[in-house]
Amino acid sequence: MSLPQRSKPDWLKVRLPQGPGWARIDRYHREQGLHSVCRSAACPNQGECWSRGTATFLILGNLCTRACAFCNVQTGTPRPPDTDEPRRVALAIAELGLRHAVVTSVTRDDLPDGGAAQFARLVEDIRAQAPNCRIELLIPDLAGNHAALELILAAAPDVLGHNLETVPRLYPQARQGADYRRSLDLLSAAYRQAPDIPTKSGLMLGLGESRADILAVLADLRRVGCARLTLGQYLAPSRAHHPVIRYLHPDEFQQLRQDALALGFAHVEAGPLVRSSYHAEHQFEEAADARNLQKSP
Repeated sequence: MSLPQRSKPDWLKVRLPQGPGWARIDRYHREQGLHSVCRSAACPNQGECWSRGTATFLILGNLCTRACAFCNVQTGTPRPPDTDEPRRVALAIAELGLRHAVVTSVTRDDLPDGGAAQFARLVEDIRAQAPNCRIELLIPDLAGNHAALELILAAAPDVLGHNLETVPRLYPQARQGADYRRSLDLLSAAYRQAPDIPTKSGLMLGLGESRADILAVLADLRRVGCARLTLGQYLAPSRAHHPVIRYLHPDEFQQLRQDALALGFAHVEAGPLVRSSYHAEHQFEEAADARNLQKSP
């Protein structure tokens, strides 16, 4: 891509990480050799979330087998899964006193199950170490392996997420190695196999999609039973990544939020700095409240 990067508008400015909460989680990561998507993906909310005492854990290493043009996670040949990783992450969640843990991973196309067994073991270990903590998983597409998906669902996380990331027209440029239909089918299979586990997905905006593109994807997500949604602004990690084509104004995000709610999503988090796990604990509680209201006579 040769298009110039655009200057960030004022509404995308964030504070530098600081405070005792941030320092505690930063120190814990370094001392325990843990990875977080907050740091590996250069999330703009790291300061806010860590200061609140929340973090999104990254398992299965920090090297991805794919090289998506939007992503800051390094690409390479990963090591075999660390069999002690689930125990260490679960212990960290317990010792940090998290009420809602979000766990994601790099894509592991080198593994027959895409890393599903590691996710399942981790859920079991969190249940043992921190029984009062809700567990939200954000999984890769598992190369379309629905048997691997069943293994994760059998562990019964509280939320299962898989991000579509962008509109199908932009997959060839932004998500090399991924397939829109395969990702949509994964969400559909999760809803069919375990309808009591809410599914969640997210889009980054500003990659060159149109409003019609976005609304078509939202309609697709609702057709496969996806109930929770995040919409955020794409921020290019460097000039070597896919460029930002457009910065959406906060008002546009709010309009898209209303459009998504009108389609039937139980909860929509939309804004320039929103990411998959942003305010995840509040998303869960508000979506649960909305579901309870729908069930009330």
